[in-house]
Amino acid sequence: MIKIKICGLFREEDIDYVNEARPDYAGFVFAKSKRQVSPAQAARLRRRLADGIVAVGVFIDAPIADIAALYRDGVISIAQLHGGESEEYIARLKEASGDTPVPVIKVIKSPAVNFTSETPCPPWLINSNADYFLFDSGAGSGKIFNWDLLNLPQSPVPSPQSPFKKPWFLAGGIGTDNIEKALVLKPFGIDVSSGAETDGVKDREKILRLTKVVREGNKG
Repeated sequence: MIKIKICGLFREEDIDYVNEARPDYAGFVFAKSKRQVSPAQAARLRRRLADGIVAVGVFIDAPIADIAALYRDGVISIAQLHGGESEEYIARLKEASGDTPVPVIKVIKSPAVNFTSETPCPPWLINSNADYFLFDSGAGSGKIFNWDLLNLPQSPVPSPQSPFKKPWFLAGGIGTDNIEKALVLKPFGIDVSSGAETDGVKDREKILRLTKVVREGNKG
């Protein structure tokens, strides 16, 4: 079952839209961005978010204590790291987040990856402390990730046939016009931000449409 995440929520109506559409994940951006939210703002939005939708916090080289506090306070349930966070950083974050370590999505930006039959998954990906990967062209950039870099048979769960060995999300320029093509790659999840917007703000109809396409694709 392919998941869908709608990222970059910063208005109360954004939360209302995702509550209606019921994606699997909702993303709050704490890094500097036009979609940036403060911890207090995110806490208010999180309280408005429907049960069953997992809140993800997006960070770029943020202080570990800040992320751990948001996790312990229940504002986020997953940390998505878009910067140069090292494996040591991820390990320290998990240690700081308490008895139940925060799950981590580590973002891999093209052209850092190029998987072919001659170039399998590198050890630094296989042995990562992250729980998920997210392949992206740049956070909220709207640029399409070069899907040709992911040209091996894919699996949404770890398996000998998967070059990534861990569940992975696909992001970067995905919208209503190309989400069906993204589903063909069979990621664990699809991550949409600018593709769910019109004139820079979240669009209810696009969110509903994107979520519906993923749900219907899972039935096929």
